[in-house]
Amino acid sequence: MNRLPMIPQDPPRPDLPPDGGSHETDALVADPAKTGELRPAIEAALKKVYDPEIPVDIYELGLIYDVFVTADGVAAIRMTLTAPGCPAAQILPGQVADAAKSVAGIADAKVDVVWEPGWTKDRMSDVAKLQLGMW
Repeated sequence: MNRLPMIPQDPPRPDLPPDGGSHETDALVADPAKTGELRPAIEAALKKVYDPEIPVDIYELGLIYDVFVTADGVAAIRMTLTAPGCPAAQILPGQVADAAKSVAGIADAKVDVVWEPGWTKDRMSDVAKLQLGMW
């Protein structure tokens, strides 16, 4: 039996997020009061951002994993895409940042695209499933 040679893999690094990348939002610290105050408005702004190939907003699609705000008014957003090869990968993070910065009280926005946990249709809201006929 022919065996392929083993390819050594780097051990996991505890200083990196589970998806192996480093993220701008890692160094930011949430301010619970500001987050509580501004998160609803940020979420409403994110509901105006659409994947150009899917007629449902990215929030209802379940692409937004986390939103928090720092004491300095920086919105930190972790999001994913439906697939690593998503054609919208070049535009959606910028649109997400712009949407967050449009909220009064937000001075800046940092957006990280993460791959863990991976997106599945189970992350979609009931609204999105209904809109896409996935019931």
